[in-house]
Amino acid sequence: MLDEDRLSTKARWTPWNKGKLIGAKPPLRPNQVWSIRTRLLIGKSTRDLALFNVAIDSKLRGCDVVALKVEDVAPNGYAIGRATVRQKKTGRPVKFELTDHTMQAVDEFLKEAGRSPGDYLFGGRHRRDQPMTTRQYARLLSQWLASIGLDPKVFGTHSLRRTKATLIYRRTGNLRAVQLLLGHTKIESTVRYLGIEVDDALAIAEQVDV
Repeated sequence: MLDEDRLSTKARWTPWNKGKLIGAKPPLRPNQVWSIRTRLLIGKSTRDLALFNVAIDSKLRGCDVVALKVEDVAPNGYAIGRATVRQKKTGRPVKFELTDHTMQAVDEFLKEAGRSPGDYLFGGRHRRDQPMTTRQYARLLSQWLASIGLDPKVFGTHSLRRTKATLIYRRTGNLRAVQLLLGHTKIESTVRYLGIEVDDALAIAEQVDV
């Protein structure tokens, strides 16, 4: 009888990763970023546009994106070009920049939502004194991806964190700069995070002539 119960329980148990693609989530390409931005602009989704742009520019983990407060990016009521936050995972501060279109998106969202210093930048669905959950953030991202024909199973919130970092590395080859921007303590972590292979290193070396 005990064996039958054990088999029955095993049959009912569903792996957490069933139907999901496991592994590092790829970054978005620039054209995909702009396709999502355009969709959100057309749909007048001021909060979603601000969230998407901030996630891309900040290169923060999802838990740090949703934990942002108004004063982190708009201490005087208007978005600033550079901000510093403390990462939850490492406890270390990390700096990031906000581009002009991101600052504009944040300003429009703050005006529409009536957010003020002390509030979470992206509040929860029912209580503005609580931050948006990472699960809600992931659901929103899935909607954005699906709206431009991308498979939400392929990408994740880490895709947004990787997007600008990967682009910076590909354009400059400056691994140390990307390490600082991502807030990694070890350069090896950045190498793994970007998925740098020998071919990537050789391609960069080929561009340097002594």
